[in-house]
Amino acid sequence: MSRRRPLLRTLVRRTIQPMMSPHVPVGLRRTWMAAMARTNPCPRGVRHSRTRIDCLPLETLAPIEAGPETILYLHGGGYVFGSPATHRALTGHLALATRATVRVPDYRLAPEHPFPAARDDALAAYRWLLDRGIESARILIAGDSAGGGLALSTAMALREANLPQPAGLALISPWADLTGSGRSMITRATVDPMLTTGFAAYAARTYAGDRPLDDPGLSPQFGDFHGLPPMLVHLADDEILVSEGLATVKAARAAGVPVTLTRFPGLWHVFHLHAGLLPEADAALQEIADFARACWQGHAIG
Repeated sequence: MSRRRPLLRTLVRRTIQPMMSPHVPVGLRRTWMAAMARTNPCPRGVRHSRTRIDCLPLETLAPIEAGPETILYLHGGGYVFGSPATHRALTGHLALATRATVRVPDYRLAPEHPFPAARDDALAAYRWLLDRGIESARILIAGDSAGGGLALSTAMALREANLPQPAGLALISPWADLTGSGRSMITRATVDPMLTTGFAAYAARTYAGDRPLDDPGLSPQFGDFHGLPPMLVHLADDEILVSEGLATVKAARAAGVPVTLTRFPGLWHVFHLHAGLLPEADAALQEIADFARACWQGHAIG
């Protein structure tokens, strides 16, 4: 265990978890999370720029000598906060580790834009990549928390639209069951230093609108996994989403999807955000980079 782990864990509990109360106004939560993200900036050696796909803002991060591969990264935040800026340390270090271009859509958030706005924006970003001549075999879709669930939901929507699947999916603590039925919602409630069950319930209902929470578009754990590409799933043992992550892996494997699962004892939800500060986060991103390269090279995985 690195010496910084206890310190960062305490900081997360004291500065992030209070913002996970369902009673915190959405504007304050977004402002606070953006301010916290600025304490861990994009690493050196990565250029970032912004463009638009019609009305959808898109951030691009690329190392100085980027290869031809692309990662479409979908940020977390319970569908109610988060942006490319809040995840710039993670995505910047991921760009360095993979030597690939990382594209991060600033997808629409609830409550202003409930489901299916976020998924529609993710699909628009993927179509834009294809329209630019990037082959699907050179694309990896990745995401954390809500972004991990969104990545999975997007892959299912691509299949239904008869669009080519990406080379692989990298899912960090995916929020794939908005019903809150996972046992760890109870067993990890006092252990998780970041998430709260109250926030999860609030965010789920806010994003779902009048849709049932077990709709596969919202909760892809209950969807059809057949035909999806190889998956890498990262789960931290000290998070309330670990049970549903395991259920998602089980459902994918039952459908014949190759899945690589890595569990991280003693770590918390999306600790990858501390890349550059926490050695465990750097090592986890390196595993994602190794997975991505194997997918782009067409190697069997899982």
